[in-house]
Amino acid sequence: MTADLRLRPVRDDDLPAFFSHQQDAEANWMAAFGPEDPADRARFDAHWRRLRADERIVARTAVVGDEVVGYVTAFPVDDKTEVSYWIDPRRWGRGHATAALTALLRELPRRPVHARAAKDNRASLAVLRKCGFVVTGEDKGYANARGTEVEEWVLELADR
Repeated sequence: MTADLRLRPVRDDDLPAFFSHQQDAEANWMAAFGPEDPADRARFDAHWRRLRADERIVARTAVVGDEVVGYVTAFPVDDKTEVSYWIDPRRWGRGHATAALTALLRELPRRPVHARAAKDNRASLAVLRKCGFVVTGEDKGYANARGTEVEEWVLELADR
């Protein structure tokens, strides 16, 4: 795990980096369940305004040195807390997703915590398993990045 990664609250000047990271076609394909149009900056900005205005959502910027390498979020879905993350594809394979998610989970007092990953997204599934998540079910949903319905794993991190 990368010891030099730290989390901080999302700032306005982080958003251009997040938007840039979101433009990678391979990352969108792997994530599957992203925005309808990753290039729509107005929708991106509106999305982040909503996230940052909602007190129930924990959104953190993942930083290594002075570089924004991605973000992690925890948000309510019905009566559950779910997590998500996005790491700059140029930084994949360096442990940043695992480090960022581990740090976020330390901030969350409530368990269980839930996550989802496209079944063929082995990298995301590996990150979630390293953080203690276990597969508890399956689902499927429409994936904007793929233009079709995609099967996904439903995962849970139980009590500490």
